[in-house]
Amino acid sequence: MISVRELNPEDWPNIETLFGSKGACGGCWCMHWRIEKGGKTWEAAKGEPNRHAFKKLVESGKALGILAFDGDTPCGWCSFGKRNDFPRLDRTRAYRREDTEGVWCINCFFLAKGYRGKNLGFLMAEEAVKAIERHKGKLVEAYPVTLTKDGNKLPPAFSYTGPEVLFQRLGFVEIQRLAPTRPLYRLVW
Repeated sequence: MISVRELNPEDWPNIETLFGSKGACGGCWCMHWRIEKGGKTWEAAKGEPNRHAFKKLVESGKALGILAFDGDTPCGWCSFGKRNDFPRLDRTRAYRREDTEGVWCINCFFLAKGYRGKNLGFLMAEEAVKAIERHKGKLVEAYPVTLTKDGNKLPPAFSYTGPEVLFQRLGFVEIQRLAPTRPLYRLVW
């Protein structure tokens, strides 16, 4: 039985189990958008430094997200939070905006093998929108991946922001596309 719920500070063991020794993907540990600079700064943070930093955020209650479980086994993660908690968004040209005050975002998914393509991303994103409402958010952004030029899906390692169709189903609307493969969607209520 699949269930989804908001992350709590005691969930670090569930995160470690889900992300495994690779830290979800290439030592990211859900820190990609949280570290301001890329390049050498990002390379130096991968692995143990990211794990330590994310553990600190989770245990302090500063990391927000949705966990999915198959029974007691963690099987999915969806990161959300206030846009200004993810400084790398402003360093990505396609996502730069002047009107980001009070904006929240859903920016990352990780699904365990065997759980991809089964609507789990939608369930977690739907719960993230509800959680953002509970946190008094009024505007949510997303940065979904597009299909390839020949209409195929990208591999999971490159689909961590979720597919366009997922956000379209939730009522998000594309408001900006400064690069062909990097749309910016928003949901306002």
